[in-house]
Amino acid sequence: MKKLGFEFEEVMSGSYTRTGQPEETGHIRFQGRARAEDMVKHLRDGMTVLEGTLDMERFADDVPIRGTIEIRPLVGKIIRYDFGFTANDGNPYRFSGQKDIRFESLKDTLTTLTGAIADAHGNEVARATLRFDVQADFLPFLVSFKAALS
Repeated sequence: MKKLGFEFEEVMSGSYTRTGQPEETGHIRFQGRARAEDMVKHLRDGMTVLEGTLDMERFADDVPIRGTIEIRPLVGKIIRYDFGFTANDGNPYRFSGQKDIRFESLKDTLTTLTGAIADAHGNEVARATLRFDVQADFLPFLVSFKAALS
């Protein structure tokens, strides 16, 4: 029996700062496609699969990413991103970040993602703040939503 799911595309960009090196900053941007193959399961656990690319100036140039987005804006008041990638140095890293949803400042909390980049041992190597550009990216974001049968 086929299951009804959904998918959408998202772009976020901002800046990052290397941990312990406040003078070392750069631009960071990711674009990805989130997919839930089973809407019923997604309503229970909030999970989607995320695939896309990351461009982190002088650190990871347009590299593939793979991970998850946990979408729980009503019950958990969070949208949590977790994805892995291989940086320019050939080593694996992980981005973990979260949008903490507050209804009194809904637009800001839905569009601002703070997170950390860690190495394979879990040591933080950078912190980042990314934003969803409502003016430039809202319409493409809406248009990208699609129902999907799996």
